Amino acid sequence: MPIRQGLIWGDWRSQLKHSITKLDELKQWVEVSEQEEQAIAASKGKYRWRITPYYASLMDKTDPTCPIRQQAVPQLEEFVPYPGASVDPVGDTHYRKTNRVVHKYPDRCIMLVTDDCAVYCRHCTRKYHTTDVGGTYFERSEALSWEADFDYIASHPEIRDVLLTGGDPLTYDDLRLEFIISRLREIPHVEIVRIGSRYPVLLPQRITDELCQMLEKYHPIWLNTHFNHPKEITPEAAAACDRLLRHGIPVQNQTVLLKGINDDTETMRALCTGLLKIRVRPYYLYHCDNVTGVSHFATSIEKGREIMNNLKGYTTGFAVPEYILTTELGKVPLHEQKVVQTAPSEYIVENYERKVLHWPPVEAEELAVPSPTA
Repeated sequence: MPIRQGLIWGDWRSQLKHSITKLDELKQWVEVSEQEEQAIAASKGKYRWRITPYYASLMDKTDPTCPIRQQAVPQLEEFVPYPGASVDPVGDTHYRKTNRVVHKYPDRCIMLVTDDCAVYCRHCTRKYHTTDVGGTYFERSEALSWEADFDYIASHPEIRDVLLTGGDPLTYDDLRLEFIISRLREIPHVEIVRIGSRYPVLLPQRITDELCQMLEKYHPIWLNTHFNHPKEITPEAAAACDRLLRHGIPVQNQTVLLKGINDDTETMRALCTGLLKIRVRPYYLYHCDNVTGVSHFATSIEKGREIMNNLKGYTTGFAVPEYILTTELGKVPLHEQKVVQTAPSEYIVENYERKVLHWPPVEAEELAVPSPTA
């Protein structure tokens, strides 16, 4: 591991301060391939990139196909145009109500807290908002007053669930986070506050006891994180999740199906069962969105269904996430239908081994019961 002068490994602020943002810094960690070097040059003025020393320590030094490197180091494929690709395929800007509030579903909304991240993941569905130097989903500025955002939520009593996302909300310090969460807690109809964060994966040092103690004051708080590969389930990541759990904060995982990273059954099963071992529930498996600069990571839906068919029934039920396509219409389940209606109140159902039966079962003939003898 390279020695970086002044880096305090266990301090998340120090990790961010010493993040890798230049080619010569990256070369201290890995043998940069010619293609990676070209992609970094092409990214200048177009796409941000940043890698925490912690996440860089997980990269394979010599293999550019390493799943950690592919997620963090720019790739030339990011500049290849794909048919139908969009900077906002899920319609965040379409459903935006204020600078930060996106109200897409009836009883819940998201707040785009920031456009900053610890690592600019190359597969980000909001790449235009987070990674594109000239892009943003904010109507005006991240520094704009929050009052209109809180007022919108307060004036819509149907909103019971607010998800803080971005960018990554945990990029903010505890004081600023508490300002946001405490204001939401003042709104009587907000029942649940969720945080969407990759910090447990990219910089687990951020999950401090102080952060967890602050969050614990505002229960129920849930945290959704984003492990994509078993290599990310490290002792440090496990400890970060454990700290959250010990303070009563449930942790769920949302994986993205990524070509060349986790698009095979063995890897996906190892990821999902590995998450259970650190008490993190696999929640969603997202089909990779057709995002500008991201489309090269997308598999076919058939590939995703194949993986799901090899998980369901073959491992613990709650180790299997729900396979989802996110669209402007909302989330659409993609796993194969296992129930076919054949008549009113009659169905054929199929199990994980593709064995079928009728439901309800065809009534069996009544057994002949002999009469009692005199």
